[in-house]
Amino acid sequence: MENADLWMQKGIDFVTDYGPKIIGAIVIYIIGSWIIKKLVKATRTVLNKGDYDESLKRFLLNLMSWGLRIFLIVMVISKLGVETTSFAAILAAAGLAIGLAMQGSLSNFAGGVLIMIFKPYKIGDLIEAQGVLGAVKEIEIFTTKLITPQNKLAIVPNGTMANGNIINYTAEGKMRVDTVVGIGYGEDMKKAKEVLLEMLVANPKVLQDPAPSVNVMELADSSVNLAVRPFCKPEDYWDVYFATVEGSKLALDKAKIEIPYPHEVQINK
Repeated sequence: MENADLWMQKGIDFVTDYGPKIIGAIVIYIIGSWIIKKLVKATRTVLNKGDYDESLKRFLLNLMSWGLRIFLIVMVISKLGVETTSFAAILAAAGLAIGLAMQGSLSNFAGGVLIMIFKPYKIGDLIEAQGVLGAVKEIEIFTTKLITPQNKLAIVPNGTMANGNIINYTAEGKMRVDTVVGIGYGEDMKKAKEVLLEMLVANPKVLQDPAPSVNVMELADSSVNLAVRPFCKPEDYWDVYFATVEGSKLALDKAKIEIPYPHEVQINK
């Protein structure tokens, strides 16, 4: 009988001491979970209005949700009377260890976030970065995938992409095709320029604004070099380049304007 009374008294003491703490912890968890849900929903609405990349939105929302939930759990544990100082120290030490172990990955992650926020390029853009020229196939959190003109897949870390120089050929919607054509010193330079310019204007993929140009670039040892420079859309670059090289030869041949080439001198013995 005495044991029963003792256990009952201990139960009453436990409820008296920990009951309010447990109820308070439950209330904090319920209210905190509701607040976190509302904050995540509001953040999702803001990100959707900002037209951010879908993978970035998911990652930021998950990061925010987990961060707030960890903070809420610490608050609940603290309400129960558990000392959280050592717990926080363990989390800090674990975070430092993970950060040091994943230093390169964290750099790439940070670069990916910056790329997705500031958008120096987007999927489909023709860019040149880190010595690689290609069309952007995919932008991930840690890497950017490019398809080169040779149809090779190049995977470049976002850390180096964000910290290096990036040339975006697509951003302005047009790009210049630079080619050089040489004619003989004895040829009619004015006529050659007119013939080449007519060839450029006749190409439907050559833009007329800015207008194509043909100018004297260099007085070389055996030729007068003309800079033939049409503008085109980025996706038409190679078509215009090859058409300009071939068209220049055909147009000058038709106009009977000589393109100098090395001659072999044969000596009869």
